[in-house]
Amino acid sequence: MFAVTILGNNSAIPTLDRHPTAQVVTCNEQLLLVDCGEGTQIQIAKYRIRRSKLRYIFISHLHGDHYFGLIGLLNTLSLMGRTDPISVYAPPELEQIIQLQLDCSATVLKFELSFIPLQPGFSGVILEDKELTVRCFPTQHRISCFGFSFEMQKRKRKLIPEQARAYEIPAAYFSKLQDGADYQRKDGTLVKNDWVTLPPPPGKRYVYCADTLYDVTLLPHLRDADLVYHETTYLHNLQDRAAERFHSTSVQAASLAAAAAAKKLLIGHFSSKYTDLQPFLDESRPVFRDTEIAEEGVTYII
Repeated sequence: MFAVTILGNNSAIPTLDRHPTAQVVTCNEQLLLVDCGEGTQIQIAKYRIRRSKLRYIFISHLHGDHYFGLIGLLNTLSLMGRTDPISVYAPPELEQIIQLQLDCSATVLKFELSFIPLQPGFSGVILEDKELTVRCFPTQHRISCFGFSFEMQKRKRKLIPEQARAYEIPAAYFSKLQDGADYQRKDGTLVKNDWVTLPPPPGKRYVYCADTLYDVTLLPHLRDADLVYHETTYLHNLQDRAAERFHSTSVQAASLAAAAAAKKLLIGHFSSKYTDLQPFLDESRPVFRDTEIAEEGVTYII
């Protein structure tokens, strides 16, 4: 399973029914938290997210609505007896902030907490395992800020059964062919793997664009993504205010998704000045039809 669950879709000021930014990416049995605004641990409990499966946390930048919930979540995990390690990918200053909070409260976590610093302007792979590759890229905000790309790997090659049978390869060996192995027949003939298989299909990809100006230089990171999340703090009539505050509008997010040939767009990070979110869809969908509001508690399959 590859999916994203929205825990918070609001910007800096929480409202009674919308929470600051937080999302959980599910990749089969592992969970990855993307940003951790105030109250994230409450949302995790509310939507029954399996805390024990959480292994990695990605913090896009150090504006409070993206990380104020982190110390509370870490403390709760420790109080609940967690011993499995957690890795946090974030701007380097966050390690100092969290350590100060722990020191001031004389708190010692029961699990190993590792910080992997994201240096300003860095772009590239930050995590890779057998199932998932995570890349980060800089976005244009008032302080150093990052987006994240999550690609679920499909490493098994596609078997061509009739070709394999033509080379007299036994069915019991087919799984090894899908893993990339060649086959040696009893007569000594070596059957090359690419004679009987095709390359694996491209993996599914989810791209998270954190706070940012409208920026066409982001297009290479969004290109052909299966799902893109892009902030839409304001409706388009406030595009000047959005630019002043290094944010984007509904139309701008939709324009990027269209230009990138993305398959689906989620919009979020709404200003608390809006109580009705329907106008965001009304503005976005004429530009990019497959746009959805990132609704809290909803899981979107990638």
